[in-house]
Amino acid sequence: MGMTMTQKILAAHAGLKKVKAGQLIEANLDMVLGNDITTPVAVKEFEKLGLKKVFNSDKVAIVPDHFTPNKDIKSAEQCKCIREFARDKEVNNFFDIGEMGIEHVILPEKGLVVAGDIVIGADSHTCTYGALGAFSTGIGSTDMAAGMATGKCWFKVPSAIKFVLKNKPSKWVSGKDLILHIIGTIGVDGALYKSMEFTGEGVKHLSMDSRFTVSNMAIEAGAKNGIFPVDELTIEYLKEHGKREWKVFEADEDAVYDKVYEIDLSTLKPTVAFPHLPENTRTIDNVGNVEINQVVIGSCTNGRIEDLRMAAEIFKGRKVKKQVRTIIIPGSQKIYLQAMEEGLLRTFIESGAIVSTPTCGPCLGGHMGILAKGERCVSTTNRNFVGRMGHVESEVYLANPVVAAASAILGKISSPDEL
Repeated sequence: MGMTMTQKILAAHAGLKKVKAGQLIEANLDMVLGNDITTPVAVKEFEKLGLKKVFNSDKVAIVPDHFTPNKDIKSAEQCKCIREFARDKEVNNFFDIGEMGIEHVILPEKGLVVAGDIVIGADSHTCTYGALGAFSTGIGSTDMAAGMATGKCWFKVPSAIKFVLKNKPSKWVSGKDLILHIIGTIGVDGALYKSMEFTGEGVKHLSMDSRFTVSNMAIEAGAKNGIFPVDELTIEYLKEHGKREWKVFEADEDAVYDKVYEIDLSTLKPTVAFPHLPENTRTIDNVGNVEINQVVIGSCTNGRIEDLRMAAEIFKGRKVKKQVRTIIIPGSQKIYLQAMEEGLLRTFIESGAIVSTPTCGPCLGGHMGILAKGERCVSTTNRNFVGRMGHVESEVYLANPVVAAASAILGKISSPDEL
């Protein structure tokens, strides 16, 4: 009986020749990640151990991104706490204002994660790095503290679901539509504590940015992680963004999967998740007449340069509808600068949108776009739970960047083809 891609990575990091689903292992870590919400709790636990340094100064990353720039006194105190910890414990990868970005955007961008790594992060969307062929998963703050101290973590080896991708997606369809389609099919608990492994000739038609989006939202199906094979596109990305060596793991031909789904990318349509779960999906031709008050384009799901280019293509020469507050949030300073140099920011501003500094902001109801009672928002973020972006009687609709942009222009959930 063979191993899946994820199982091979876990086995290698545990010093074992073979692992099987359900087995408990202790594995060495390549990166431990935290943010301004989760790290202060980890800091308190770490300090109880009385240690002067983290296990490896280069293998811990702390990114204040959720409430930064600080929205209030409490968030300022949280950031002060982790700033002081990073300095005192000699954490080299601390990214504050000036070099800030959304954690799951800047770690790959800075080459801190490569294929074959094991990454844990005190944030559920740490599964993003599966796009690079790494095993990455979210953990709690106490596990983060233990990881920073020891460089190790306990795991229960997950079983897997295989998604075989075929053909090429049509215009206006991206990774966001693929993962929403999958979640709509299997449900928010359809991959509970399983590895979602993507394969097939259709993978080559997904850009790295689309792969990041798909892996990012694996947690929305309940998965332990999402992971893509390492191909030429992955290697090109790794060479461009980092200097670390990577290791390619491939699933055995006789690897065991709980289920196998075949997905024809050419048949997918732009997809929208209605309130209040990511599984509540409808294709764009079945959304009906839903008027909106706000659009958010950004987040660790869709705040990369490809996402901004897609949105700018729609906004170019058009105006945002007066009633729709439209907020664009680049995922990092590098992406912000690139968007500026390409003229994307001018396009957004001339259309009537605003551009924010990189931050998670409104995604989790933090700041920079909170919703009032009864308001509706089309967002490229990853969750649309009750009260996720503000008032418990507000509504969030998840969509890809071109649908979000078209909706901002027409004032209702819309396809770009309607423009």
